[in-house]
Amino acid sequence: MGTISNVQEGERLVGFFLVKEREVRVAANGDEYIDLLLGDETGTIPSKMWDVNDQQKAAVQRKTILKIDGTVRHFRGKKQLQINRVRIANDEDNIDIQSLVQKSTTSREELWQDLRMVIDDIQNDVYGAIIRKLFGNKEIREAFTTLPASKVMHHAYYAGLLDHVVSLCHSTLQLLAVYPHLNKDLLLTTCLLHDIGKTRTIHDAITPEYTDEGQLMGHLVMSVEMINEAAFEAGFSIQNEEVVALKHCILSQFGDADKGMGSAVSGKMPEAIFFNAIEELDAKLNALQMNKGQSEDGWQYHPMFKRKMKTDHV
Repeated sequence: MGTISNVQEGERLVGFFLVKEREVRVAANGDEYIDLLLGDETGTIPSKMWDVNDQQKAAVQRKTILKIDGTVRHFRGKKQLQINRVRIANDEDNIDIQSLVQKSTTSREELWQDLRMVIDDIQNDVYGAIIRKLFGNKEIREAFTTLPASKVMHHAYYAGLLDHVVSLCHSTLQLLAVYPHLNKDLLLTTCLLHDIGKTRTIHDAITPEYTDEGQLMGHLVMSVEMINEAAFEAGFSIQNEEVVALKHCILSQFGDADKGMGSAVSGKMPEAIFFNAIEELDAKLNALQMNKGQSEDGWQYHPMFKRKMKTDHV
């Protein structure tokens, strides 16, 4: 039957797929069709449902599971699924939606255990208290361990945020042997909390969307707000020197502010410079890995890099 990631142009793709995105559009001839982004456990692929009726438009929504028989084509250098036959999955098909969700190669449970070991390694009382306040909140913890790190750019899969954070922690611990003068607890806490605001800016781990609050404020601001709340609850001033250092590393995580990449301030501490470097590296390498196999010739334009990238290589 094949999967999205390994099927090639001209091949038949038959199976159950999750509707990740859907939008009703009007073709040049005036006919309506549904623009779809379909997903399985290996990735996503765009497709279109033609000649749709009102019943189909009402029935096919985000999180709908479809059984599709189609042929893979390439359109503008990317895979696209040409649907030949389609029906909505029913109870008799017995399809678990989780089986159609792209995940990290490492289980959520294993990633969480890795994270707990990092938390236990932090000695600073201020940072330890803030972390306990945030991860002690069941709602925050559930979101943090299931949400993607982004919708499309990098770590855009179930538990991708957790995967991203664990990767940053591992990188930090390895590189501290090379840069032992850096503040280990500040760096690890920055790794853990730099994207904590995404637990409020993104909702729904299966078919993620941005919240109104997230779109209006952004995850950097919301991360700082959450840290301020946790610090206050733990009995520390939000002007506390260690709290301010943590917030600075988070607000400068995208590099120099004048580059327009999203930082609220340019890095002014060694730890901020270090964190920007590993954050950028992890995001970019994951983005390329996610796009592997998506183009016919191995070259694909990527918005993160604003150029075509070689995603398939020896």
